[in-house]
Amino acid sequence: MSARFEGKVVLVAGGTGGLGRAVTLAFLEESAKVVATYRKQEELDALKIRAGVHTAQLDGVAVDVTDEAAVRQLIEKIVGKYRRLDAVVNTVGGYVGGTKLWELETKVFDQLLALNLRSGYALSRAAVRAMLKEGHGAIVNVAAKAAVDHAGGAAAYAASKSAAVALLDSLAADLKGSGVRANTVLPSIIDTEANRKAMPQADFAKWPKPEEIARVILFLCSDDARVIHGAAIPVYGDS
Repeated sequence: MSARFEGKVVLVAGGTGGLGRAVTLAFLEESAKVVATYRKQEELDALKIRAGVHTAQLDGVAVDVTDEAAVRQLIEKIVGKYRRLDAVVNTVGGYVGGTKLWELETKVFDQLLALNLRSGYALSRAAVRAMLKEGHGAIVNVAAKAAVDHAGGAAAYAASKSAAVALLDSLAADLKGSGVRANTVLPSIIDTEANRKAMPQADFAKWPKPEEIARVILFLCSDDARVIHGAAIPVYGDS
């Protein structure tokens, strides 16, 4: 077991979901203290079981990360408790597809903007302020291949993911020379239980697995990636 993140504190937003769970467990296995946000208690309970001997390193916090005030309070609590915040990973997101733009309900468009864009805005805005005081930190936002590959029937999804990439790219430019880094990961369809159920005829072997994407995210948060800043990393698997 590596101890790359021993003594470090990491916030994983959506840390009990399909990808977030894998990211949380990977950080725990590398000796980090992880604060994972969640919306469903049963998901947190399952994560704690999976964490096993690392459960003591895990804090679960029920919070809506699209709520800027709630996120600000969360960051303040983390810094107040641990006196540091070394990395923030945002795995929160949503998908709606198969609907032409002129048939899409505006409320769905707004929901995708909240999940895929506003979450990253709220988390980055609050976390950067804390990280700048320490002169170090890493932010990784999970967008999607759809940010650069705009398929039909997914205008709202593609727009929200494209905007998320632009947000982090501009943030990275703002952070140059500060010691705080910001990068994006662009997965294709992730091999999760939910995606398998949604696309039962697909070739799952071509999809990147959550654990594989988690390894990329950990690298970006580590000192080994200190020269990577403002990047959007494709993680497409064999698709």
